[in-house]
Amino acid sequence: MSRAFTREEDSENAIAGVGERPISHHRNLVTERGLAMIEDNLADLRDILAKAERRSDRERIAVVSRDLRYWTARRENAELSVPGPGSDLVRFGMGVTLEGDDGRKVHWKIVGEDEADPAKGTISHVSPMAVALFGKKVGEIAVVNGKEWEIVKLSDN
Repeated sequence: MSRAFTREEDSENAIAGVGERPISHHRNLVTERGLAMIEDNLADLRDILAKAERRSDRERIAVVSRDLRYWTARRENAELSVPGPGSDLVRFGMGVTLEGDDGRKVHWKIVGEDEADPAKGTISHVSPMAVALFGKKVGEIAVVNGKEWEIVKLSDN
């Protein structure tokens, strides 16, 4: 067997070994923004795939195809959930302002897993903080990792 043939075979295995993106076993709850994000990702990936196919870029095609499968699956099982206005209980899609024992305040919006970005103030509905908050009212305490947080404000966004 020639070295060239071996290298080509290794290259094909590397492309085939891209692997699938893991899909969460949790319900795929999404906000309106999250659903739009999924749609945008799908549109962008379709464009990228078309360009990669025109260039016959097999590696790029493999990676983008994998991502398309992920986002297609996420779109197929997405459940849009919008909190009712004026709810006095913490629910998916709501903003929650908390105050720690040290007086520090934080604000989180509870969103879907794919749209969560704690650096931007959004947390996943399956995160320990969100799970501790669900069903509570203003004035109640949520405990996460041994730290107490008082709910001081709820908002619909």
